[in-house]
Amino acid sequence: MSANFDGTSKSSSVESKEKSSKSFKELIDKEEYDLRKRLPRKLPKRKTDVYITRKTDFACQLERAQKLLDSENEVYVHGLGAAINRAINLALQIQTESQGLVEIAAHTSTVELVDDLEPQTDDLEPETQSRNNSAIHIKVYKINPVKVELKDATT
Repeated sequence: MSANFDGTSKSSSVESKEKSSKSFKELIDKEEYDLRKRLPRKLPKRKTDVYITRKTDFACQLERAQKLLDSENEVYVHGLGAAINRAINLALQIQTESQGLVEIAAHTSTVELVDDLEPQTDDLEPETQSRNNSAIHIKVYKINPVKVELKDATT
């Protein structure tokens, strides 16, 4: 068994995280608290950012990203959690439809999300719970095609 920097074993820190998440789940299950999920923090939005969700129609998201790419040199597609697969599919669909004129570059990250636990009774205090969620950021950009000049073989 290995140790953390503070001298505790890794398994005990994992167990404490599991216990704390179980206690929050138990509080919610006992109907003592209402769970309110906060929106994730977003960086300042650029006009070339497309945030993908599971609820929006895929064809509309694809059309919006394609229109942005027609007027700009690059578009950034962002997906969080369950929308990661949809974001990847959208970027690959754009790349396929562009017939080799578009490339993609993907970066992954972890986003901290905060949930509020609001008590249903007055004798309890409000609580917050933080959790991590995976995210993907895909840069879809136009490439400059290389022009090849053929020399006349007869000269």
